[in-house]
Amino acid sequence: MVIKIRPMTKSDIDDVIEIESLSFSVPWSKESFTMEVTKNKCAHYIVAEADEKIAGYGGFWVVIDEGHITNIAVHPDFRGKGVGSAIVEGLIDLAKKKGITSMTLEVRASNLIAQSLYKKYGFKPVGRRRGYYQDNNEDAIIMWKYDM
Repeated sequence: MVIKIRPMTKSDIDDVIEIESLSFSVPWSKESFTMEVTKNKCAHYIVAEADEKIAGYGGFWVVIDEGHITNIAVHPDFRGKGVGSAIVEGLIDLAKKKGITSMTLEVRASNLIAQSLYKKYGFKPVGRRRGYYQDNNEDAIIMWKYDM
């Protein structure tokens, strides 16, 4: 399977919303993604294409010289096939091109698979946000990557 990373466009949003709703208990709305892709100058989003389908996506906001990863998700049919790795690599590459010197994200304390993926790319856990997730009051682990 060949995975292609490219910038997210407005025409990708319906596929992204499907992945979002399959991946998160409190998914972002179509309007939120549309604003991110068309209006938010700080936002940068990519999609991963595999087998001519949108297999996943990810994005970050530029805050001065830092990148704050807002979300990453992979369609259930494509999980465990390297799509998540390709997205993280794509986000890091894009961040470097934008002059980003460090990146951060929050991840559910229970999501050990995602934490392992982020650690593979040099993200380190540095803190915890208690009760961060609205749906179940779960804590978030704050992770940073400084060696861009």
